[in-house]
Amino acid sequence: MTEAQGQAWRPWRKAPGWETAEEDGRRVCGACRSAVRSYTYRMYPPDSPFFERCVGLAWCAECRVYGGSVVHVPRSRVLDDALAGLPDARRERIARSEGRLVQFLDRRGT
Repeated sequence: MTEAQGQAWRPWRKAPGWETAEEDGRRVCGACRSAVRSYTYRMYPPDSPFFERCVGLAWCAECRVYGGSVVHVPRSRVLDDALAGLPDARRERIARSEGRLVQFLDRRGT
């Protein structure tokens, strides 16, 4: 049941032990079998030796849980910037909190 169907709003929570599974070629939540969504972003500028260290987020919109980890992304790979086009103040506010970022991405449909 989604919020539109009458489910009460629940905050996002980080669940470090949250498990996912592969099912019919797609990643699903281990608890509810809903599709898992994901987003990867860079934390460091291109001239940093840490540029290839990125944050990978994955979440289940039904369970409202998410997990995050450091992932390696080659310099040559261009990542989508989901916050592009937002005013600087809003972009900063969203980027300061993983929970806020996941909420923004989920609403956006990323």
